[in-house]
Order: sequence, then C-alpha cells, then structure tokens
Amino acid sequence: MTQRQITDDLHALLSVLPTAIAQAVTEANESDNLLEVILDLGRVPTARFVDKEITLTQVEVSHTDIEYVVDRIGDFDADNRAGLERTLHRIAAIRNRRGSIVGLTCRVGRAVYGTTDILKDLIESGKSLLILGRPGVGKTTMLREAARILADNKRVVIVDTSNEIGGDGDVAHPAVGRARRMQVSMPSLQHEVMIEAVENHNPEVIVIDEIGRELEAAAARTIAERGVQLIGTAHGNTLENLLLNPTLSDLIGGIESVTLSDEEARRRGTQKTVLERRSAPTFDVLIEIQTRDRLAVHPDVADAVDSLLRGYPSPPEIRTRLEDGKIVTERASVPSPKRQVAQTQGFRRSRDGDVYADVPPGEAKPRYFAEPQDTIRREKPLQAEKIYPYGVARNRLIQAAKRLGVPVLVVNDIGEADTLVTLRSYYRKRQRPVVDAENRGMPIYVLRSNTVNQMQQFLSDLFNLTSEPTDEISKDRMLEETKGAINAILNGERWIELPPADAYIRRLQHEMARRYHLTSHSYGKEPHRRVRIYRE
Repeated sequence: MTQRQITDDLHALLSVLPTAIAQAVTEANESDNLLEVILDLGRVPTARFVDKEITLTQVEVSHTDIEYVVDRIGDFDADNRAGLERTLHRIAAIRNRRGSIVGLTCRVGRAVYGTTDILKDLIESGKSLLILGRPGVGKTTMLREAARILADNKRVVIVDTSNEIGGDGDVAHPAVGRARRMQVSMPSLQHEVMIEAVENHNPEVIVIDEIGRELEAAAARTIAERGVQLIGTAHGNTLENLLLNPTLSDLIGGIESVTLSDEEARRRGTQKTVLERRSAPTFDVLIEIQTRDRLAVHPDVADAVDSLLRGYPSPPEIRTRLEDGKIVTERASVPSPKRQVAQTQGFRRSRDGDVYADVPPGEAKPRYFAEPQDTIRREKPLQAEKIYPYGVARNRLIQAAKRLGVPVLVVNDIGEADTLVTLRSYYRKRQRPVVDAENRGMPIYVLRSNTVNQMQQFLSDLFNLTSEPTDEISKDRMLEETKGAINAILNGERWIELPPADAYIRRLQHEMARRYHLTSHSYGKEPHRRVRIYRE
C-alpha cells in the first residue's frame, strides 16, 4: 500500500507575504490544508482552505502590501502568473485597466507522493490518459506524480506552460523525478512547444497540463498519431461536458451530424439526422476527478462516446481511496455473453436492438427507475407491453415510457409484438406492417406526429392512466424517493430524474435539492411535469 507524503515548502511562500499576514496564515493553518491566500486592494486578506475560508486580519490590503509581495517573487509572464524558484507555488495577478496590479492569488503548490496509486495501472499501461476536473481538485498534482513514476523507465518530457508542474526557475522541482521539462515562453505557444518536444527530444511520454485551446487539441492529436503516450488535463467535470465543448471535443473524437436514409432511420428508430463520433479519440482513457479520493474512469473513450451519442451511456468505473489507503473499485456490471445489455436510467438495450423500459424479475432495479406513483390510477394490471413502432422514433417512445413510469418492451419483430404504433402517413399508405397487424387482429395506434407528447398520450391510453389529486401517503412516498435520489447523487450519481408530480410536490423537491446544494430543474408538460436533480 502506498503511503502518501506531502511536500509544500510553505515557509517559502510565507516569506514573501507581509509579516502580519504570514503570521496569521501560520496560526490558522493547523491541518496543512491551505489552498491559497487572497490579497485584493482595499479588502481584508483571506485564506482559503479545503473546507472553509477565513479572514486573516481586519486591516485592508494596501498598495504597499501588494508591492511587498511583487518585489520578492519572479517576473509575471504573459498569463499574469509568477512563481518562487525551486518551489511549486504560484502567484497570479489581477490588474486594472492601466496595467497596475490590484490583486494577488497566492496559491500553495504541493508535491504529493502517492496520489496516483489509485490509477497506477492505467498510467503504466501505455495508453493516453486525459484527466478532467474542476480547478483546485488536484489534476496538476496527479499529473506531476505520473511524470515522476513514468520517468523511472521511460523518456518523459513535460510541457510546462505556467511552471506549475516543475516549479519556477531553470531547475525543475525534485517532485518530477527524472522527467525533462520544457518551459513555454507564452501560453499561446503551448501547441508549438508540444510539437517541438516530439520532433527534437525523442520522448516516449509527453505530459501536458490544461489543454484549453483548439490548436493545443490539434497538436495533441498529432502527437498521439506519432505513437507517443500522452497524459494531459483539461477543465471539465464529466465526459458530457467535454463532448459539448466545441474547442476540446476533438480530444475524444468530436461529433458530427449525419443524415441517414429513410430505411436506416426506421431501423434505428431515430430521426434522419443523428450525431455520431467523427474520428478516433486522441486519448484512450478518460478520468473524471470527482473528489481527491474518488475517480470515475472511462477505460474505452471511443465506446463511451458512442454509447452516449446513441442515448444509453455506459456507466464509468468508480475508484475510491478509503481513509486507510485501501483502493476500492466498483466496476460497471458486465453483461452475460449470451445477451449483451447496456443499462441507463431505467432502460436497457440488448445487442439485438430490443430496448427495455423495465427490469425482468430477479434482476436489480436501477435506483433511478421511474416508478409508477400512487397519483395514477390504473384500471388494468401494470404488465409489460410489447410494442412494435413503425415509423415512430424509438428513443422518444422510450423517453415517454420513462416519464410515465410504465413497463414497455420495444421489439424489432412484429411477430413478437402485442401492439403496433405508427404515424398517420404510414397508416394511410397501408404499409405492409400495418396490413400484417390488422390481419393478426393486433391493436394499432395511430399518432398525428412523432413527438414525445403524442407518445405519452398513446401510452396513457394503452395503460388506462388517469391523474388523481396527491394524498398525504403519496406525498410522503414522493418525498422519501426524493431523499433517496439526493443521497444517490451525493454518493456519485450524475443526475436523477424523479417521477411526474404536481406543482406542490415539485416545489418541495426543489427546496430539498437546494438544501443539499444541488441543482434541480422541472421538465415536461402537465400532468407529466417532473423534476431532474443533478450536480453542477
């Protein structure tokens, strides 16, 4: 088991702060979890810790205090960052319109040894890794440790744009080990230095922090195509964030709009225009840093992106470091070879194309499956209906079934179906499946348009659903389910959509989400409007 060790050289940062502020920081930093010291002109100095923010003194910061710090640190680069030689600390400046410094963010840089034990197998696999996370969550610390580990056996070059990985000055910090470090004169030239590193220094691994521009994404793709392992970071929380980022989406293959033929669109059960992955991803593995000790790993980026674009995202592998240092891995459930199934939000899609909106008896039910509520009266038992959609968008039909919380099995073969649903245009043309259904005596439902609302009305008729006022028992049950959804999100779920509820219940659900600092929105139309809760 790897023991984590921390080196922060905090005394070096305190030495450049005004005496009163440095003394206040020393007294407040009891647990060594200081993140940064904030000095803004005309405001009291503050210190930010992992779990709190405190005021250091009641004396406002003056020009003299800011000049005291600036005189004792290195020069500010084009990105308004400076450092302390042979340390990992970073001082960032805020300037006024005339270029004078009116604020400083003095960030503590730490070399933490042992942070990469949670993904050491991935780092040493030779695959290219992209690490996502919000600012301050520990991306650069993990990147630095990865460079040190790999440099023991491979030729590693660090492209250090802001000297955050290897520290300020001409000599790199010992925390990077034997890795070589190339500094970047201007942030806008980072992509050129990336290419230069490959062409001039024969690396086996390139480490790059904060890929944020289109040219850098293009340079990363060029490097990956040359057979060099890449380990990089980017700002973002999830794979979905990156996919929707027009600047960086190429890192995971990018997306493009594709127009399908009528026959192919019907076979897929989608619209004619769909989104698909444009090319092979630059990075093989994507890691989402949820907290310092909890990671979500997508071991196959291409597969994860394809699944996401098709509407049934594959769950990531969750890795957690416990307090005793033990690593616990929660792997996504592996389907049996006989029937491959991808699970998402209460629906499952099999390899042969069938899409389930319910879970067979004996299998674990997804925690955010849309359960039927007491506010809905059903005049016939809630049994799964096998539906054959002809010319109807399957993904929308599944969405409508999820909103209503009804068990639906969408099949590819009309011979297996209990009901056929189609559009008015197909019904009028007496298409072959329609005639076959009539000959079988099968119920046929005709929709005016290919919309979710039309499908919800169809399913309401099929299952004889009618709305009733919410009673106290239903209210208590809904709020209990809301509480369970919130706990699931706090334990790692990205988002959960609650069953339809009336306006009063939705208001209570929004209030509960706010109490736990979660985001919530209402979707849909009455009487099927419901709340979705998620983390920002």
